[in-house]
Amino acid sequence: MSLPKFIVGMIFALAIVVGWSYFDGASLGTIIMRAVICAVIIQLGYFLLVFAMVARNRPMPADRAREADRGIKVAEGEKLTARRGSVR
Repeated sequence: MSLPKFIVGMIFALAIVVGWSYFDGASLGTIIMRAVICAVIIQLGYFLLVFAMVARNRPMPADRAREADRGIKVAEGEKLTARRGSVR
């Protein structure tokens, strides 16, 4: 999930909590407390989701990472080298 989508969803969820609290007859302090608790829970969930996505990916050797970035296929054991000034 991208950050802009997350922010829009979070604002929408907080608006629902604030609206529900207002129509429930809660005081201003209770409304603010519920909104802050909801925001913290949503932020914690987003952090855990991103952390899980990062933890799930295995580290790559530097050559494989460069290969993936460039779209170059390299045989197993072959090293990528940069030759400056070479015409080959």
